[in-house]
Amino acid sequence: MAKNLVDLLWRDDSAAAGGRRGPRARHSTAEVVSRAIELADRGGLDTVTIRALAQSLELPPMSIYTHVNSRDDLLVLMIDQMHARMIVRPVEEAAWSDRVRTVAEENLDLLRGHSWLLDIADQRAALGPGTIAKYDRELHAFDETGLEGVERDAALSFVLDFVRAAASRMRENSEKEQLGAFWAEAGPRLSTHLGEEHPLAQSVGQAAGESLGAAYDADAAWEFGLARVLDGLRALIEERAAS
Repeated sequence: MAKNLVDLLWRDDSAAAGGRRGPRARHSTAEVVSRAIELADRGGLDTVTIRALAQSLELPPMSIYTHVNSRDDLLVLMIDQMHARMIVRPVEEAAWSDRVRTVAEENLDLLRGHSWLLDIADQRAALGPGTIAKYDRELHAFDETGLEGVERDAALSFVLDFVRAAASRMRENSEKEQLGAFWAEAGPRLSTHLGEEHPLAQSVGQAAGESLGAAYDADAAWEFGLARVLDGLRALIEERAAS
């Protein structure tokens, strides 16, 4: 019988085990989800299959379906469990910008440490206890800013969308050949091929390359982008305070 995903997300493994008839399962649903997370951390999301998960737990594949309806549902449970695990750094009596920066940095740490999360886009995860607790905590970053309701939600989405885009770019950059050691020779050689074409791209690109030591610096891009996000929010918050 198919299990309702909301009920799965809000399950209590100990209570469920006590109320289940028949032999007790060798693993709880939480343990199954944790093992799936371990597989994803080691080999990426493609390695998380029902068969591979069952093998890692020394179970027949059909046993996994006593815990989840499908791989898609499993991925939702994995997201929610990761959100529930997030370590929250205390920010006591901080300015709103410090609180928002902490939210951004916590989410960047999560996505960089578990980059497979970037490969899942399932809005059903919003229904889980871990995700709802995370959402509630992060909304409080905007306390005493004058933002309420839909605006507060939109401001948080603005921050998290930036974080996700930055984490994705960082992953792409780490998977490609680094240009740092190569840049000193490549820059001048490239300019001989370009001649007088694209002068703005050449001057700015050369200055940026010399400054960063590479064609792209993920950390510099992160700091620049986050500062602009905070500037944008500051303008909105100051507008609300004035009105």
